[in-house]
Amino acid sequence: MQDIKEHMEIIGADGVHVGTVDGVEGNRIKLTKQDSGEGSHKGHHHFIDKSLVAEVEGDKVRLSAIGAVAVTMEQEK
Repeated sequence: MQDIKEHMEIIGADGVHVGTVDGVEGNRIKLTKQDSGEGSHKGHHHFIDKSLVAEVEGDKVRLSAIGAVAVTMEQEK
């Protein structure tokens, strides 16, 4: 988690964009509000648990789940 920095791109195991790092809070990665989606999700921060992180490579955080699945595991605040 110490390698994860603000503005890094988060991608699923399939290379699909999931979000952008806003910061790290405890064991979770906080995504920027612009990656929050539409409708009732718009304007809220979402979080991804560190257990989904497979590796950090350059300026990208790669998850162990594909993008479509990772989005369903996000926790909203």
